[in-house]
Amino acid sequence: MKRQMIFLGPPACGKGTQTGRLAEYFGLPHVDTGSLLRAEIKAQTENGMIAKQYIDKGHLVPPELVGSIIKDRLSQKDCTNGYILDGYPRSLRQAEILEEINAELNKDEKANFMAIYFDVDESLLLSRIVNRRSCSACGEIYNLKFHPTKVEGVCDKCGGELTQRKDDTEEIARERFDTYKRETAPLIDYYTQKGVLHNLDANGSINEVWDRLLKIVE
Repeated sequence: MKRQMIFLGPPACGKGTQTGRLAEYFGLPHVDTGSLLRAEIKAQTENGMIAKQYIDKGHLVPPELVGSIIKDRLSQKDCTNGYILDGYPRSLRQAEILEEINAELNKDEKANFMAIYFDVDESLLLSRIVNRRSCSACGEIYNLKFHPTKVEGVCDKCGGELTQRKDDTEEIARERFDTYKRETAPLIDYYTQKGVLHNLDANGSINEVWDRLLKIVE
């Protein structure tokens, strides 16, 4: 049976870390929609070039266009047994489009669709964001408080220099929380009503959250 999973939760709730780990655990593709969109733009595909026009003007990419990019990716051979989708859907309209995509992809096949909500305290999220650092060379992510490097400012993995994203400030983080609550949080009710939402306590260490996640998906 196909495994099709999406992850919901506010910024810095730990989705990216756990989805990557879970994808490797099940041997499923980890489809990060942000990276996917950037790749389309870099490859100068038709969809990518249209999306770039919106992004360059500071506008949101239309849901139908994002849906077309997602559909193309989920139609590839490595998604035959399912996928783990990170960063999508982010609105009710995108959720409806994903449902249409799955209906077409699955056809007569059985699929187990799960929406997993990362429930975490907002004060913890703020601490995660302002203390987050990433390697300028390999992209590995650390946290000065919860997951520090062995040598301050130096990546454990490749020895690269750690940097802080410009938007990893408390002010911008609170704005992102407000956007999330307004646009994405309604998906919790949407998937609850469909009976596919699973609540995950995302407070605690990476390994603690991982153990809880496995109990839900296995």
